[in-house]
Amino acid sequence: MKQFLLVFIGGGFGSFLRFIIGKTFNDYFHNFYLGTFLVNIIGCLIIGFILGTSMKGNLLSKDQILILSTGFCGGFTTFSAFTLENHGLLESGQLLHFSFYTLSSITVGVLAVVLGLWLSRLI
Repeated sequence: MKQFLLVFIGGGFGSFLRFIIGKTFNDYFHNFYLGTFLVNIIGCLIIGFILGTSMKGNLLSKDQILILSTGFCGGFTTFSAFTLENHGLLESGQLLHFSFYTLSSITVGVLAVVLGLWLSRLI
């Protein structure tokens, strides 16, 4: 039961923060959803850092890993919004914007995970 509660709390906080960031930043650029991009990249950085830190031994407990990775990052990041936005770009014939948004999200996301893993080594 404790694990369910940890995921629930972490997910709720992550979802709330994602909502705030999306509302704040998604309208900055036409055809590039900055809010969604930011939460996904920040989530990639955080998960890389959490997983890198957890591999070092006893720096994070199983409960801390659960609330931060499954809970917070699961609620914070959003693949569904990312794909819906991409669908809208494709449907409106904006292939260049679709390509840039998709490729930059994937590339920067992978780099953010790598950066998070690297940063965890500095602890």
